[in-house]
Amino acid sequence: MFGANMDSGREVGGVPSTVLVPMRFVWPYGGRSVFVSGSFTRWSELIPMSLVEGSSTIFQAIYSVVPGHHQFKFFVDGQWRHDECQPYMSSEYGIVNTLYFATAEPNYNFGSGVPGPNIPGPSMDVDNQAFQNSVRISDGSLTEAVPRISEAELQGSRHRIAMFLSSHTVYELMPESGKVFTLSVDLPVKQAFHILHEQGFPLAPLWDDARGQLVGILSVMDFILILRELGNHGSNLTEEELETHTISAWKEGKAYLNGQIDGHGRALRRRLIHAGPHDNLKDLALKILQNEVATVPVIRSSFEVGSYPQLLYLASLSGILKCICRYFKHCSSSLPILQLPIGAIPVGTWVPKIGEANQRPFAMLRPSASLSSALNLLVQAQVSSIPIVDDNDSLLDIYCRSDITALAKDRAYTHINLNEMTIHQALQFGQDSYSPFEPKSQRCQMCLRSDSLHKVMERLANPGVRRLVIVEAGSKRVEGIVSLSDIFKFLLG
Repeated sequence: MFGANMDSGREVGGVPSTVLVPMRFVWPYGGRSVFVSGSFTRWSELIPMSLVEGSSTIFQAIYSVVPGHHQFKFFVDGQWRHDECQPYMSSEYGIVNTLYFATAEPNYNFGSGVPGPNIPGPSMDVDNQAFQNSVRISDGSLTEAVPRISEAELQGSRHRIAMFLSSHTVYELMPESGKVFTLSVDLPVKQAFHILHEQGFPLAPLWDDARGQLVGILSVMDFILILRELGNHGSNLTEEELETHTISAWKEGKAYLNGQIDGHGRALRRRLIHAGPHDNLKDLALKILQNEVATVPVIRSSFEVGSYPQLLYLASLSGILKCICRYFKHCSSSLPILQLPIGAIPVGTWVPKIGEANQRPFAMLRPSASLSSALNLLVQAQVSSIPIVDDNDSLLDIYCRSDITALAKDRAYTHINLNEMTIHQALQFGQDSYSPFEPKSQRCQMCLRSDSLHKVMERLANPGVRRLVIVEAGSKRVEGIVSLSDIFKFLLG
């Protein structure tokens, strides 16, 4: 056990001190040579760090410093680094980690990944403005300082966002030019999915010529359900029948399968969820969330006899979020809610800790898992994507619903076995078939639990990004996932 040392020859910030406290600095992200330096050495000395016994990635160093506020950085393999999971700020030395402790008690737990005593609480006095209005959040390790906001500020931020959405219309989401297309319900499902793949669309509205109106949406989830049906040995639907099996027949068959029939034994058609160009954005967002759909067709109705309604646009939460980010871009500081790190607010789905119940399922799979297990999870867990991880739960890739459309190319689904093909093989098969609606560069977007809500929102507002995988800095160990719908459920309370 280390004790407090006495030394009259050291000073910090020009203030002499005779009390030195041993502090443990930790770099848990690996490297060949790791050092730490900081204000406690006047930035003139590199303190060597050594591997923790039994670990190949966690480096540590014990160094005595005086009580007070300190700045430091790590020198890893010839490059200056800071730990994004620990408190940090900008200074004349760039971005630096910060440390503050008010007593002369030894602290062997500065850093992350190594157990130790509790960190100082939020009641301590600090001499740095960046810390004066902050609290600490902790799950057993030191995390980034979190802005303190009151319940009134939280609700005030939500109210401002809701008022903005209520005062803007769906019409403002629509681009000056673009293309939308529909598929006839009389089209064979096989041909329909070939069209979706070739055009690079994840879904398409369905048009019933006999009724003269849009009646539904054909999505990749339908394709997943069809592939599972084809893979079922007791299936009444064969690949040959896909040549003539129409979308209408598939939808009605699915309604029967789900028990959606009326008193006369007829399949009940699910009401098409749609919006008008003059609906406000808040109502549109709530409609998407409440009906658990990804896209809502924007339709302009015609009151003229013999005229058909006009499909104008396919609206989604991504477009609404882009409007919010654009409007509040230069005044985000006036919305305290946007400054909160996502790890400190109830948003997203997180990997449960030992002994902790998780209200929502969190699915992860290894690359060796079968494609069949991935499709089953997408359906049963009602998620749009599954992180693919290694044996240490570090992120390797992500398998999304839209990846299934790659199997439509060259009728690949006719000669594969869903139980034998691995996720790794499926991803390799589709690596040259990424669709324009989800470019390969946008597939595996990540963030940290210390990232602010504003930063996460800006990333999710980028085209093609539907969710961010929350990872641990350095190791890329999956900690959770946050989606567009998660953000809106939190913002609209």
